[in-house]
Amino acid sequence: MSKISIRFFDDREVRAVWDEEHAKWWFSVVDIVGVLNEEDDHTKAGNYWRWLKRKLLKENVQFVSGTHRLKLTASDGKKYLTDTLDSDGIVALAKHFPNTRATRFLDWFLYSENSLDGQSRKKAYALFEGGLIDSIEVGTAKGLQQIHAYLFGGLYPFAGQIRQKNISKGGFQFATSHFLGATLKQIDAMPEDTFDQIVAKYVEMNVAHPFMEGNGRSTRIWLDLILKKRMKRCVDWSRIGKKEYMNAMMQSAVSAAPLKKLLKNALTDQIDSREMYMKGIDHSYYYEEE
Repeated sequence: MSKISIRFFDDREVRAVWDEEHAKWWFSVVDIVGVLNEEDDHTKAGNYWRWLKRKLLKENVQFVSGTHRLKLTASDGKKYLTDTLDSDGIVALAKHFPNTRATRFLDWFLYSENSLDGQSRKKAYALFEGGLIDSIEVGTAKGLQQIHAYLFGGLYPFAGQIRQKNISKGGFQFATSHFLGATLKQIDAMPEDTFDQIVAKYVEMNVAHPFMEGNGRSTRIWLDLILKKRMKRCVDWSRIGKKEYMNAMMQSAVSAAPLKKLLKNALTDQIDSREMYMKGIDHSYYYEEE
């Protein structure tokens, strides 16, 4: 685990760490308390949390027992054991702050659109807006887990978790779950020095389909991060129609040529453009609509 500093609600900073073993993000409770109380003094936020924690423990509030103490880097550059909570814990914590700011925070964190896709899409926006996307490990299964855990944390119980069951779609059987761990290691080792190699890696990750749901939405972000790192390019997804993309993906297990043509014609050098990213997310989620 390593410290990741991210912009959070109302541009306030919250420390977060990725837990590889459990495939989830942990957030500093004191930082969250500071956000919820609009408190800039870290000592005061810490004192409030200690008081609230004692109170909630006496009341036998369950989420408090899910608090993990992890070493996070403080403003003085030193690491200290710090209380952290996962996404579900943050939601439970915020509900114990009866103020309008907490209500706005919950609306922001859970998102006001009720559909799962709507909530996840807003999280995909926040992945860019919060700067967390720059901390994702590029080109690995672990990086894909980080993306999936963020997009679907609190929405799917298996967010970020490699599937343990076999799945299929449209008659196509994805990688067998029993061998999925070995398959993902092989994909990690695939080269990504050229456009053709990157597309080949993307195709193999799609065939692996490591999650029960949410693979396409996560893997398209994963692909763009590889293209950005290796080629200083990303895909302008708005230039690729839904039908042609889905057809090319279905063919890709046999021949990646149609997919390569689609993606190559849609490449752009606007890799840091907020508008390009947001537009890409909208189209990516549109592809998944029935």
